[in-house]
Amino acid sequence: MLTTLNEDGTSNITPMSSAWALGNRVILGLGDGGKRLENLKRHGECVINLPDPTLWRQVEALAPLTGKDPVPDAKVHQFRYEKDKFAASGLTAFAAKHVQAACIAECPIQIEGNVVDMRLTGEPVRFAVVEVEAIAVHPHESMVIGEYHIDPAKWSPLIYNFRHYFGLGSELGKTFRAEV
Repeated sequence: MLTTLNEDGTSNITPMSSAWALGNRVILGLGDGGKRLENLKRHGECVINLPDPTLWRQVEALAPLTGKDPVPDAKVHQFRYEKDKFAASGLTAFAAKHVQAACIAECPIQIEGNVVDMRLTGEPVRFAVVEVEAIAVHPHESMVIGEYHIDPAKWSPLIYNFRHYFGLGSELGKTFRAEV
């Protein structure tokens, strides 16, 4: 889940399906027309909050919501505006150390970052490829080995696979937009 800074200083939460890490960079694939991309263009900071499988229902509670008011025409039939996505999803915000967007307490890992590159693709523009430099990583203490290594045996990411939610085991559920 991505948190970005709104114009009024509050944080917007967005579920993401496309992210991967390369060294200290995280590459995000984001659809155009939403609040998250608008926020990243205006204020190039964010927090990438990595949920575990226990949080799939909270992620799905966010899925039909948008922080954009009015709701864009392309989204109006499936999405609704929600200003306070923390309240709507039952998630808890806490202050990041290096960026202004909030972290999500329930996520076992939070990565604070700065946008270093953004490429808009498609005709008309439909997607953005956003490169974020990780400037701080906050794993829950129970997952840390030694001084700063994450124990992979204790980290189980929530996986979004063709609009269905999985952990490292069996399927947990599916998103409201899943066709199968």
